[in-house]
Amino acid sequence: MYGGVVPEIASRMHAEVITLILDELWKKVDVTMDDVDAVAVTYAPGLMGSLLVGVEAAKALALAFDKPLIAVNHMAGHIYANNLEQKMEYPLLALVVSGGHTDLLLMNGDYDFKKLGSTLDDAIGECYDKVARVLGLKYPGGPNIEKMAREGNFTYNLPVAMNDDSFNFSFSGLKSNIINLVHNEKQRGNEIRKADLAYSFQKVAVDQLKRKVEKAFNNYSVKSFILAGGVSANNYLRQEMTDLAEKYNIKFNVPKFVYCTDNAAMIGAAAYPLFLQQRFANYDLNAQSYDEIY
Repeated sequence: MYGGVVPEIASRMHAEVITLILDELWKKVDVTMDDVDAVAVTYAPGLMGSLLVGVEAAKALALAFDKPLIAVNHMAGHIYANNLEQKMEYPLLALVVSGGHTDLLLMNGDYDFKKLGSTLDDAIGECYDKVARVLGLKYPGGPNIEKMAREGNFTYNLPVAMNDDSFNFSFSGLKSNIINLVHNEKQRGNEIRKADLAYSFQKVAVDQLKRKVEKAFNNYSVKSFILAGGVSANNYLRQEMTDLAEKYNIKFNVPKFVYCTDNAAMIGAAAYPLFLQQRFANYDLNAQSYDEIY
């Protein structure tokens, strides 16, 4: 309806349903709070209103049932989703791709993050959504771009960004080029071959990710490579990264589709190492719209 998330509406909906969801949870699972060792909650980054609802609910539960409180960074959750079904092997390279992040990380152990590079402007997920809107596709744009691209060919000449020696990314220029291309073609009365443009965009965007990952493979010795974040649900991206990892004989892992987009399981997975390390939060924990963990 709105073409995206409206922060005020989202936070109000969170407040309306949080207790209903908790009530439904206890009806569906065969556990009680007596079986729970700790309460984990996402405190950042994200929309403040929505985060506040979750943080305050978690603090209330932890206080009422005398359980430790664990503060989890949302991006750590996406990374540790890779730990749900098979243990991550260090040192590893992690590519985090979402609506707000495009980061390339080196990890030598749990919560040992070294950022090699990140986007200088738009994240790849945001770029997918904006290009989808230009092509008249519904939100969220990523799945719809991928679906349309399956019917297309690489026929549009799009700019190749960040073809340099850094590990950084940039998607703003690609997005702007497509917006201008569509506008100019419409002004000339030319038909936009949407499937071809979707495929051309996706190939150029993913090729940029591949170049940076391959550069990291050549510069760092790692046992494994993981993909994380909402965009990791993209099948084209998964296959391209699978092929790249096989080329370098590096173990590759990506979460099941159900664990790629935002979910509670990934927050639990990210909380577990913190629980083992007894890294608990105090009751003055507050939500943060932005907090960098690496």
